[in-house]
Amino acid sequence: MSYDLIVIGAGPAGYVCAIRAAQLGMKVAIVDKRKNAGGTCVNIGCIPSKALLYASEMFEEAGHGFAALGVVVDKPKLDLAAMMKHKDDTVDSNVKGLAFLFKKNKIDFAVGSARIVAPGKVDVAGEDGKTTPLETKAIVIATGSDVARLPGVEIDEKQIISSTGALSLDKPPSKLLVVGAGVIGLELGSVWARLGAQVTVVEFLDRILPGMDGEVAKQFQRLLEKQNFKFHLGHKVSKIDKIAKGVVATIEPAKGGDAITVEADVALVAIGRRPFTEGLGLDAVGVKTERGQVVIDEHFRTNVEGIYAIGDVVRGPMLAHKGEDEGVAVAEILAGQHGHVNYDVIPAVVYTSPEVASVGKTEEDLKSAGVAYNVGKFPFSANGRARSMRKTDGFVKFLADAATDRVLGVHIMGFGAGEMIHEAAVLMEFGGSAEDLARTCHAHPTMSEAVREAALGVAKRSIHI
Repeated sequence: MSYDLIVIGAGPAGYVCAIRAAQLGMKVAIVDKRKNAGGTCVNIGCIPSKALLYASEMFEEAGHGFAALGVVVDKPKLDLAAMMKHKDDTVDSNVKGLAFLFKKNKIDFAVGSARIVAPGKVDVAGEDGKTTPLETKAIVIATGSDVARLPGVEIDEKQIISSTGALSLDKPPSKLLVVGAGVIGLELGSVWARLGAQVTVVEFLDRILPGMDGEVAKQFQRLLEKQNFKFHLGHKVSKIDKIAKGVVATIEPAKGGDAITVEADVALVAIGRRPFTEGLGLDAVGVKTERGQVVIDEHFRTNVEGIYAIGDVVRGPMLAHKGEDEGVAVAEILAGQHGHVNYDVIPAVVYTSPEVASVGKTEEDLKSAGVAYNVGKFPFSANGRARSMRKTDGFVKFLADAATDRVLGVHIMGFGAGEMIHEAAVLMEFGGSAEDLARTCHAHPTMSEAVREAALGVAKRSIHI
């Protein structure tokens, strides 16, 4: 078979690239080892985790939030099997949606392991052992990422689990040890904390959520500590031993000192992810990599003519939406258009309760770069809609250039932060100022009024504080 484009990997970066290329008139095939498209995100990542996050939030709300609103119900009972069915149904719905989109856009979906044997040539090894050769004008590598491993610790997905195992526990652990205080560890830890687990988090750095705004991280940690989280920051896990009733982890200060042990029913290793390129034959073809990442130029080209790469296997944040934007951009470039991704405006969200959302620079970034800036902040405790919903935790924070007022970064911790952050993203995409947003009328009463108030705060003229 001969194609204009073969995409290797059917995750968000790959399937979006394939769909956009097909829209632009190309004959496209997409190859993935899974029989279900969607990659890690849809099958064992973003989508199932959000299903469990929402379901566990509802369980928590029914047990602790309804009475204050005048809604009297019996103490809720957990039906974990039904909750897991909700998760699986959500995944199935998304998978079927992608199958429909492939059919609609006349994209061939080949299930098997892809190997690039030469520029323009891909072999697909199926489960039946047969290999199918495919030819193409261009190849896009979009094979995503895999769980980063903790040296000396074997993940069995029972007692020592990855994010995959954390989505399918057969009962809530009484004690959950989470190794890593990043997005994945805190999200999955919060699911099981709401369902009854005491969560202990060990993080090598002296803070949670590395890369996010420091002030946000500190306040967020305090909120998590009220939600049955315990933190050992500035510590490393030197080993995890399995015992009859669970695990025992040995942890020690990252800067040296006496070790202590932590017992738990289950240990979740969530120290990040690494690019996945095994089996692609990159070395044989001559595709350059550095520290596991495929090296690309500003047009997503590798050093080998006709081979491109996007998503988690290349530089930049490992975020599904970043990969999607790259997928669109490279498809448009292949079609002779001017695909582009603005890496300064890539929002990031932690889907805990409350949510944490960020776009652009942090205060630490600006200080390190020597950029003079002004800050505007507004707490949700002063927002009428937040009070009416008893969702007053958190705040909005604007960072604007001191000379031009151009917005350089926005950080939100609060209910619905993941939805509100996009107002800031649009503003920044068009090079907007804090004044631009401050003069834009916002409906009352809404949580989003706090975003406007924070923008007003850059010029020290917030109304409601």
